[in-house]
Order: sequence, then C-alpha cells, then structure tokens
Amino acid sequence: MQKILNYINGELVAPLSGQYIDNINPAEGKVYSLIADSDSLDVANAVAAATQAFPEWSTIKVEKRSEILHRISELINRDLDKLALAESIDQGKPVKLARVVDIPRAAANMSFFASAAIHFASEAHITDVEAVNYTIRNPIGVAGCISPWNLPLYLFTWKIAPALAAGCTVVAKPSELTPMTAFLFSQLCMEAGLPKGVLNIVHGLGPKAGQAIIEHPDIAAISFTGGTVTGKKIAATAAPMFKKLSLELGGKNPNIIFADCDFEQAVNTSIHSSFSNQGEICLCGSRILVERSLYEKFTDEFVKRANALIVGDPLEENTKVGAMNSEAHMNKVLSYIELAKSEGGKILAGGNRIKMEGRCKDGYFIEPTVITGLNSTCRTNQEEIFGPVVTIMPFDKEEEAIALANSTAYGLSATLWTENLKRAHRVSAQLKSGIIWVNCWLFRDLRTPFGGMKQSGVGREGGWEALRFFTEAKNVCVKL
Repeated sequence: MQKILNYINGELVAPLSGQYIDNINPAEGKVYSLIADSDSLDVANAVAAATQAFPEWSTIKVEKRSEILHRISELINRDLDKLALAESIDQGKPVKLARVVDIPRAAANMSFFASAAIHFASEAHITDVEAVNYTIRNPIGVAGCISPWNLPLYLFTWKIAPALAAGCTVVAKPSELTPMTAFLFSQLCMEAGLPKGVLNIVHGLGPKAGQAIIEHPDIAAISFTGGTVTGKKIAATAAPMFKKLSLELGGKNPNIIFADCDFEQAVNTSIHSSFSNQGEICLCGSRILVERSLYEKFTDEFVKRANALIVGDPLEENTKVGAMNSEAHMNKVLSYIELAKSEGGKILAGGNRIKMEGRCKDGYFIEPTVITGLNSTCRTNQEEIFGPVVTIMPFDKEEEAIALANSTAYGLSATLWTENLKRAHRVSAQLKSGIIWVNCWLFRDLRTPFGGMKQSGVGREGGWEALRFFTEAKNVCVKL
C-alpha cells in the first residue's frame, strides 16, 4: 500500500516515529493509502530546513523565483488528469469537478503569484520639499500554512504560492483527510527544481503536526483555512507569540433572490452554489432567502432540480454529487438533518443517506436536502453544516432580507439576485460579508482580496493583500 511521505529539505522522508495513519477513500469506505503520522520532531526538522533555505530564497532575483513557480504551474497543468483523479479518490468529489475547477485553479494560483511578485509596487511619499518617505517590504521569514480538506490542492496552493512568491520559505500541512494531491505536488516541486528547504510539507494530525507548526517559535506567520472552532484555538496559541495571523474560517452564506431576478439563471446557479462539491465549500449558499411573491415558484423549481441531481460514483462523468469526505462528517450532516426536523423543519427533498451498489456500496453518500419551515434563529440556520443541506425562507421587504442575511455570527460570502442595479449596490453595501456576488457565484479575480467578517475570519488572502501578509514593512525617511 502506498505511503504518503513528508517532503522535507527537498526529499521525501518517512516520519521519524515510523507511524502512519489510514487514508480512506470516502466513496468506498476503504483504506487505500497510508499517511505519515508526523509530530513535533518532524516539524522541527522542516522548520530547520526552511530556516536554512530562507537567506538564499529571500534574496535571489524575483525573476528566478517567478520562473520556478511558473514551472510548477506548468507541471500541474501537465498532470491535470492525474491530479484530478487523485483528488476525487481522496475527497469524494466528482472527478469532473476536480478536472474543471480545482486543479486548473491550483495551477492559476501558482501562475498568478509568480507574475504578481514581479509587478509588486511599494509606496513612496514626498513630504513637501523636506523629505522622501518610502516603504520597504521584506519577506517575513518562515511561514506556516495549514490547508483544509474540501478543496485540497486549490487551497493548498492558494496559501503557499503567495508565501513563496514573497520570498518566504514554508512549512505546510495539508489536511490528513485529503493528503494525496499535496504529496503529488511535492514531487512536482522536486521536478521543477525548487531549492531544498524552500517548501516543506509535513503530513499528520492537527493536534500533533498542526499544533507543532503553530507553536514553533521560528515560524513568523500562520495562514490557516478551516473551521471557526479550530481558528479560535490557533489564535489563542499564536497571538500571544505575536505571530502574523490570517484565518479564513466558516460560513453560513445567504443567497438572496429578489422577484425581479433572471429566474432561470438564479435557479440554475443556486442549485450549483448549494450542492457543488457536496456542499463542502465554505462559500456555498446554505441559506436561500426568496422574496415572497416568487417564493412558491422558486421553491418548487429548486426542489425539482435538486431531486434530479445524480448522486453517484465520483469517477463517473455524469455524477453531480459525490461522497461526503468521511464517515464522521457524514454522520454530522445527518445529525443536522434530524435537528432540523426537531426544530419544525419540513424536508422537501432528500434528507437521507444513500446506500450505493457495487464499488461504492460502503461509501458516505447523502441526498441533496432542501428544508423549509424554519425560523432564522434556529440552530440549523445559525450553524455551519458543510454538506448538501440548504434551507429556504421567504421575505417581504428588502430591509428584512438584509436583516436575515446578517443574522448569523458568520460573514464570509453572500449572493444577490436582482436586475435592479440600484438595489444591487444598495443591498451589497449593507451585507456583512467579505465577498458578495451579484447575479453570479464563485467568480474570482485573483487581484482582489478575499476573506470574511465576524467569525468567518481575520485578514485577507488573494491579490496584493496575500503578498503583503507574508512581508514585514519598514519606512525609510530620507531628509532632503
């Protein structure tokens, strides 16, 4: 059985403990590989390698760094089908989704930041005729990057690409639930000629390997994407050590449908935004708010299309909804469906585990689930479920829609459907979300910052904000 090894100081190495964790294919419910069960000793070796590599990597010409990152991007595109298959097996998502979205976006991350580093501009200010003040930004040092399981290679590269482009060296930990693409990525880095120690990938459990990264005194910055509860624990450890923190956390995202929307586009995209990747995307619209005059028509059509989604083997091209990432997560999602029933919710579609046949008979599959009849304050509408579960609620006025949208502790994203331009701007300005899509969903321009409000996180990733995060600024004042 294949062993997923750590990538430390340019080499693939076994964990010092010699221990491994089972890696389960969620579509089959079977172990298909073994993950290095790393601990603080492995992390210490990775930090030592990154520390040793930092002086050279941080001072080489930016064009050289850019060249290597572009080469990695090219290799991702070359191995697109291989990486998409690995991600589908590892995470349970349809292979077609990985091939069209996840892997191309991972390549784009590497390519964008490879170019952005070259075009990065600093600030200068002329103070009357007395002085020139200018800002120098230097790479901060060794960065710790911890990525989640739902978009494994996409979000892994989303973190390490700006860190490497800025001149930092990195100790990274992918999720222990989806480690395969990061392992394959380490092989691509070796092929691309990334210098030893610049990127180090340590596999293992969060409380062991992840915590060791957060606690290590020689790691200057932590970039984390994951749950809000884990984010609080990371902040509690890292903040007293005065580490820079970027935390992209959970979401309970509203999808607001006004009666004047383009109906077909709103329904079609809402199905996509609710159930893509089994609803295991932090940006999925899990609360649909519909203007009352359109509520019945929209709900009927949405339920009809949800019931028509094909739940099946992730390796089949016609599959729209694959397997939940793990048995534990499947049981969590099912428990929320039962909670919704106890809170007075009406299940209009789905609500059950699906027992497949053949290869996937022991896999972790749940029907796309649509729930109505719940109030905005119930747990089902307040807590992140992170699965193929969506609630639909009516509203009467614009002000009510805004209040409902803002009624949770989260503020990651929101989607707004209207053909009224003034309303689009007016409502967007009042929504407490880090990113707002009007008449679209998941459209990204990598030049723009990304992050949440309230308990959806602190800091911003993407664009120039990401490069700035991995640097430290100092002002130079020259008297004329």
